[in-house]
Amino acid sequence: MSHCRIPRSAAWRTKSALRTSFNAQRRATHTDHEPTTKSLDSILIANRGEIAIRVNRTAAKHGIRTTTLYTNPDALSQHAHSSPFSFNLGATAAYLDQDKILAIAKEQECKAIHPGYGFLSENAEFAKRCAEAGVTFIGPPASAIEDMGDKARSKEIMNAAKVPCVPGYHGRDQAPETLAQEAEKIGYPVLIKAVRGGGGKGMRITKSAQEFSEMLESAKSEARNSFGNDEVLVEKYITTPRHIEVQVFADKHGNCVALGERDCSIQRRHQKILEESPAPNLDDTIRKDIWDKARAAALAVKYEGAGTVEFIFDNDTGEFFFMEMNTRLQVEHPVTEMVTGLDLVHWQILVAEGKPLPLTQEQVEERIAQRGHAIEARIYAENPDKGFIPDSGKLLHVRLPQGTADVRIDSGFVEGDEVSSHYDPMIAKLIVRAETREDALRKLAMALQDYQVAGPVTNIDFLKRTCISSDFVAGKVETGYIEKHRDELFPQSSITSEVLAEAAIASYLHSTGHESKSTNPSLQPSSSPSWLNTSWDFQPRTFHFQSADFEPGPGKTPDIYTVEVQQTSPGHFAVSTTSDSTPMNVSSTLDAATNSLTTYFPHTRHTSRVVLAPSTTTSSGAIHLFTPDGSFRLVPPQPSWLAKALGVREKANSLLSPMPAKILRVLVKAGDTVSKDQPLLVIESMKMETVIRSPAEGVVVKRVIHNEGEVVGSGVELVEFEEQQGKGEEA
Repeated sequence: MSHCRIPRSAAWRTKSALRTSFNAQRRATHTDHEPTTKSLDSILIANRGEIAIRVNRTAAKHGIRTTTLYTNPDALSQHAHSSPFSFNLGATAAYLDQDKILAIAKEQECKAIHPGYGFLSENAEFAKRCAEAGVTFIGPPASAIEDMGDKARSKEIMNAAKVPCVPGYHGRDQAPETLAQEAEKIGYPVLIKAVRGGGGKGMRITKSAQEFSEMLESAKSEARNSFGNDEVLVEKYITTPRHIEVQVFADKHGNCVALGERDCSIQRRHQKILEESPAPNLDDTIRKDIWDKARAAALAVKYEGAGTVEFIFDNDTGEFFFMEMNTRLQVEHPVTEMVTGLDLVHWQILVAEGKPLPLTQEQVEERIAQRGHAIEARIYAENPDKGFIPDSGKLLHVRLPQGTADVRIDSGFVEGDEVSSHYDPMIAKLIVRAETREDALRKLAMALQDYQVAGPVTNIDFLKRTCISSDFVAGKVETGYIEKHRDELFPQSSITSEVLAEAAIASYLHSTGHESKSTNPSLQPSSSPSWLNTSWDFQPRTFHFQSADFEPGPGKTPDIYTVEVQQTSPGHFAVSTTSDSTPMNVSSTLDAATNSLTTYFPHTRHTSRVVLAPSTTTSSGAIHLFTPDGSFRLVPPQPSWLAKALGVREKANSLLSPMPAKILRVLVKAGDTVSKDQPLLVIESMKMETVIRSPAEGVVVKRVIHNEGEVVGSGVELVEFEEQQGKGEEA
């Protein structure tokens, strides 16, 4: 049965044509015996979100039936509905339930399992169990996963294959004193890195011997929670590094190609947010050398399928060193697809079926030379202004850039979906392609300008600022780019009078629109908006706003903006704000179908999207504005009684949780005197650990409010200090 309901004859003709094409390619490039092949006409997708939808798209295109999986939190997700065959695994962590996944594969008679990325994609045991069950694992052999999944072992293999590696300690002695001694030998700064896993988890940059112990424990804890293994290695940290990785593909016949490189240097928390290909400002001689070393790395472990060989490139010396190999398809694989014109998921299926690679290295390089430049931006539910902490919640409004052949959006969410706090907070990937890097950057900036998400806070505005940052435009990238350009990328944002006026007018129209059923004329009768139902109400109204991004903390109080709106005639308003001595006279109309508010100010016109979040029992609805001045989230000031009811305490001697989180470790007790920046407790949200530190020197802990294992909400009090006269400072 085909997922796409393609008639059997049509599906047979499609597969027959594909076989003919690839058999011809094989005869042209291989002289060995005819390989054993098998048709994978049914695949179980053992993953979630956009990768499950993406794999399903390719499978459907080639007449392959798919079965998708989901958990209780994902029951209403897009990927759960992307196939007519879908099964509930149950609990949140059940994407790791090998027994249940293999049982479903057997029940559904699936010939193969595609693990996507994350979860079981780099699990050697799972690859072995698939083989034992007679199910094809669409990925490399278990031996390659084991060799490259152990970062210490992988370095040994790379050294033997003459692939340069970063100087460091990769030994089995994990005693803290041994690791500290090795760090001293290497010389600070050093990088502590979990030997297993990826995604930046279990990685800590350590600048001195004094902080080594704390960073080691933090890295080990995160590795233990993420990968079930807390072994680490210690390497020299290159101070001006670039992260350059090569997409490799190998088949069962000993062929291996490099499909170009990707520069992934723009990162936060050691995780990528912008990736591009080809890497800017990279000498072609070095580029080809990196490709050759990547192929050598793959061949050294008898690799099969899609893999990514990651290198650290030293901007100061021009040297590059092997970091690790990801034995799966990467999140950023669409960048490579855009600059090669290839479908890498289809290649994965072909290799798993036993077919040879469709193209030679020379043919791949010809394609790369013709297809220009591609850039991917990852759209996350996270708050860059608060250290990129993840966010969650319902997507109240989603407006996507217009998709074209050169603008691609891979997403597992649509408007109305919930971004769960249980999984990674990535909402989508926006990928653009153009003939030159300059043109690609312009396309990316325009697409980000058109990308609107209301609900959870996102990194879209931050990405906008980054992609027009002068050094980024010039290709002067490195992994420390964000921190080095902090002043440019994190400007002091100001809420303009125009934005406040728009928020107040939208609030006015929203509140009055529900009071009367009468219809009044508008300024533009041809598109008369239904919300102008009570335009004859000329009573002045006062609104109070504060930024929804205000971060509570000791001694902090939000800025409260007061705006008065009076309708002078239908569609005409006098607006007064605290920063203007005289009222602004404006005219405003709203397209109810799109929530577009068009306002004519004395000196300019704004056409903005306004989304009003519904009020709940615990909070007043936020107003999301997408304006020419940027995007803003405003909320009415919270009444003091509600803050007390929620356990949120606005006082100078408390520390509050910056996000919904689980208490992992409590490091202090009542009566302890702590120094400034001393770790007090560690919290976890979306598998990311955050250390809560003391805001001041010499303060005394009065009480720790929550115990290890408890789950707390954002803004909830964590630690209370003794009140001290004339002491303490803001966090």
